[in-house]
Amino acid sequence: MIQIRHVYKNFRRGDSVVEALRDFDLTIKQGEIVAVIGPSGCGKSTLLNMIAGLYNPSKGRVIYKGSPITDVNTDVGYMTQKDNLLPWRNVRDNIAFPLELAGVAKAEREARADAAIKQVGIDGFETRFPNELSGGMRKRACLARMMLYGAHTALLDEPFAALDAQLKLAMHDLLLRLAADNGQTVVFVTHDLMEAVTLADRVIVCTRRPAMIALEQEIPLSRPRDVLNVRFTNEFKDLYDALWERLRLEYQEDRV
Repeated sequence: MIQIRHVYKNFRRGDSVVEALRDFDLTIKQGEIVAVIGPSGCGKSTLLNMIAGLYNPSKGRVIYKGSPITDVNTDVGYMTQKDNLLPWRNVRDNIAFPLELAGVAKAEREARADAAIKQVGIDGFETRFPNELSGGMRKRACLARMMLYGAHTALLDEPFAALDAQLKLAMHDLLLRLAADNGQTVVFVTHDLMEAVTLADRVIVCTRRPAMIALEQEIPLSRPRDVLNVRFTNEFKDLYDALWERLRLEYQEDRV
C-alpha cells in the first residue's frame, strides 16, 4: 500500500538546514495498522505529511499504491491532534463536509452522515455545534468524517493525546472496530507506547532527529483485540518491554 524508499527530508531555517528524516525505508501492507513512535520533534509527523503529499522528500521516494506521490494524496484521510471541526457547522454538516466538496446531493450526504454518526455513537447530537460537545464527542465526529470520506488509508497524528485514560480506551476500541469494518490501512504517530502496542500490527521505533528506524517490532496479538484486557497478558508485557528497552535509549540524558 505504502512504500517509503530511502527517504531523506531536510528543512531550511534561515541559513541553517534541519534534517528531519534520514534514509527512512519502510513498507506498509494494505489493511495493516502501523504505529510510529519516538522522541518529540524527531520527524514522525513529517513522515505522515509526506504520505499525505503535503511535503516532498529531499531524496528518495514515497510510493502509494504503486505510484510515486507528487501532489496532495486525496486517497488518504488525515486526523491531527486538534479536532479541526468548523465551529459554524453542526455535527452533521461537519461530517458531511467532504461529500459536499465532492458535489454529493444534500439529501444523500445528510443520510450518509447520519449513518456515520450512528456508527461512532454520537447519534442524537446531529444538530449540535462543536462548542456544545465534549472532547471525546469531537474526536468521534472527526473519526466519522474521516471514515465517511472513504479514504483507503487513515493517517492519525496523536489524535487521542489530550484525552483521559478511560476515554482513550473507548476511542481505541472504536478506531479498531471502524478500521476493521472499513478494511482501512492505518498509520498513526504516538508518544504512548501502551497505545502503540494495544492498537498496532507493527510498531516502528524512531531515533532522535533525524528520524531513522531503530527497531521494527511485529505485534502478533490476536484480533479482534480487547483494548483493556490485552494489556494484562504476558505477551503484551514482553512486547512492551522489548520496545521500551530500545526506545529508552533515545531519551537518555547524555543524548540531549
